[in-house]
Amino acid sequence: MSVNPRVLAWTEADLGVAGELREVVRAPAAVLSTVGDLVDPTAPEVVRLAADLVATMRVSPGCVGLAAPQIGVGAKVFCVDVSEHPKTRDHHGTFVLCNAEVVSGSRKEKAREGCMSVPDLTGDVRRPSRIVVRGQLPGSGEEVELEAGAFEARALQHEIDHCDGLLFLDRTAGAHAVYARRTYL
Repeated sequence: MSVNPRVLAWTEADLGVAGELREVVRAPAAVLSTVGDLVDPTAPEVVRLAADLVATMRVSPGCVGLAAPQIGVGAKVFCVDVSEHPKTRDHHGTFVLCNAEVVSGSRKEKAREGCMSVPDLTGDVRRPSRIVVRGQLPGSGEEVELEAGAFEARALQHEIDHCDGLLFLDRTAGAHAVYARRTYL
């Protein structure tokens, strides 16, 4: 897998604004089941949204991604950072994408997923383990394409689903593939 150097070099400092912490909404909030709007990645409110997503993700234990609908905003914007997760192999560090879409994927694998908007449950979801995603960077609006594998690919697809009004529960094979979240102290 090749890492996109532009995405790898991106930091929240590129946004030029400090993010504020936002409340994470929980299912069954309507915004979580509504397709988000396409955005202008250069618009000041989108840049602020990107900064808020990163700030909120950073203070949320175990969080590896956060999408705009999860903070109550119906927009196709999300952040991802899987760099500290034990299941991570290759990664692009912290980044935000606007208007992202999966352009190709291969080799579906089943794995357990959880979500801050569904805090009491996890579920088994089959997703491609290698994907190519195209989106735009907030602030500059630059279009980027990146290859992701394994855990980062799963996180990207999970966040893109949020932007399309889907939860991981919509992707499970049924109730038999949904579990009460375990809490480890």
